[in-house]
Amino acid sequence: MLRKTSPARMAFLVVNTIVLGLITLLCFYPFWYILVYSLSDATKAQAGVTFWFKGFSLNNFVKVMELKGIGSAVFVSVARTLLGTLLTVFACTFMGYLFTKEEMPARKFIYRALIITMYVGGGLIPTYLTISAYKLVNTFWVYVVPSVVSAYNVILVKTFVEQLPASLEESAVLDGAGAFTVYRWIILPLSKPIVATIATFTAVGHWNSYMDNYLYVSKSSLNTLQYLLYKFLNSTQELTKMLQQGDTSAIHQMEAVTREILTPMGVRMTITVITILPIFLVYPFMQKYFSKGIMIGAVKG
Repeated sequence: MLRKTSPARMAFLVVNTIVLGLITLLCFYPFWYILVYSLSDATKAQAGVTFWFKGFSLNNFVKVMELKGIGSAVFVSVARTLLGTLLTVFACTFMGYLFTKEEMPARKFIYRALIITMYVGGGLIPTYLTISAYKLVNTFWVYVVPSVVSAYNVILVKTFVEQLPASLEESAVLDGAGAFTVYRWIILPLSKPIVATIATFTAVGHWNSYMDNYLYVSKSSLNTLQYLLYKFLNSTQELTKMLQQGDTSAIHQMEAVTREILTPMGVRMTITVITILPIFLVYPFMQKYFSKGIMIGAVKG
């Protein structure tokens, strides 16, 4: 027999649904607004957009993709994201696994030294000198090598692996399996949640990063997508400010810019969509592993 819902319970459910719906709308609307503006006709969008497109147009995206150097920048960003994520996942998971082995030489010393790096940084100048000493300046590897090992990721993996059944590894060792074989065929397949967590963190970091490009790379052929769009966005904002201050020398420069993208706001919205869209496309596939991995990996330190 079905229980009759009381008026108070019904009122709570209605209010709860409305409040959660408003919160969802507040979280979703900024992203929707950016997408709508970037896909609207630039001249019509200047009057303001709300929930729908004004003169649907792909012109902003077409013009952005026509910018000089955009092709190589996309390739560099995708390459560093894929390669950097793979190397970081391998290094952090294998190192985290090794730290669970008591027979590892100097295990406690190395682990504590790694932990210290989370609290103490070398500073910008020493970091630059170190990267320069390793001949990484103005090379693609400056995007990948310095971030291969992350202390936080290693801690997550170590904590996760310690909670796996020890009997699985013991049986493999009795059959003659070495450390890497155990890692490859037992630990790694069972660590999908934590691997997905690390991969998500790392991929987002690589895709959004532009500061290493700004500090260590001057070759235009090695520019990342984020840095290239960042420079272009800054140039349009600076030209707009100069025009607002009555500087007529910026008129011809602004005309050249508007031939590429019709409005500075269109630039901003289009760039935002380009930089966040890949993350939105990847995250749903990682979410079921991500939540489990971050919770289990953080149960104990």
